[in-house]
Amino acid sequence: MRQPSARRRELLAALLVGLPALAAAPSLLAQSGLERALQRIGGSRGSAGALTSSDAAGGIKEALAQGVDRSVRQLGRPDGFFRDQAVKILVPDRLKQLADLARKAGQGARVDAFEESMNRAAEKAVPAAAGILADAVRAMTVQDAIGIVRGGGTSATDYFKRSSGEALFASFRPIVARQTASVGVTEKYKAFSERAGGGALGALLGGGGRDGRSALDLDDYVTNRSIDGLFHVIGGQEQAIRSNPTSRNTDLLRRVFG
Repeated sequence: MRQPSARRRELLAALLVGLPALAAAPSLLAQSGLERALQRIGGSRGSAGALTSSDAAGGIKEALAQGVDRSVRQLGRPDGFFRDQAVKILVPDRLKQLADLARKAGQGARVDAFEESMNRAAEKAVPAAAGILADAVRAMTVQDAIGIVRGGGTSATDYFKRSSGEALFASFRPIVARQTASVGVTEKYKAFSERAGGGALGALLGGGGRDGRSALDLDDYVTNRSIDGLFHVIGGQEQAIRSNPTSRNTDLLRRVFG
């Protein structure tokens, strides 16, 4: 009987050695691209498909930078917030009853105008996030990148929140304040408030009412909701990076996550 070649014997031996490990860890077959990238970190430079830690971190940074760019462009355009029900800024919860009364009184258009003005302010503020989040990506260490891979879920988004949340608020709020003044957010608020039960207006805007509540700072509210919306969209982009091959549109991304 013909004997197998030396090369074939080597391949058969490798297969037999590898089968028990594969059977013991079937979850490896279902790993995401990010998790596979992590497994390949540290392989020898000469081995097929091996990656250095630097390669993998570079790929993760590139993927996150692309996700941030897409998120900022999506939200920082006209109707980016206003027409997206997942991030649209609505009347604050503490004013919802007042808004409902205004709608019942036939003043729904004024409530809608108020909500639109808040969303327009958010759309103007979001582009300022591009530089802040780009700095966060550049400052990411190899250890940060590997932690993002191991963290799963929205660990990259959480990294941005930790590293950039305060800077985003400080950058967004002046833009929001200028925009709310220019489009008359407070005037629109007054317009529907006064027609829905005006007595609440002084307590909510004026610095404390009979119930002891502090004034509602609309600029703070819009700023915080803008940042929440941005992180919501970044989280969606992160999920795509982890699971969708079509999101890997450069050679480095295909090498790291392919």
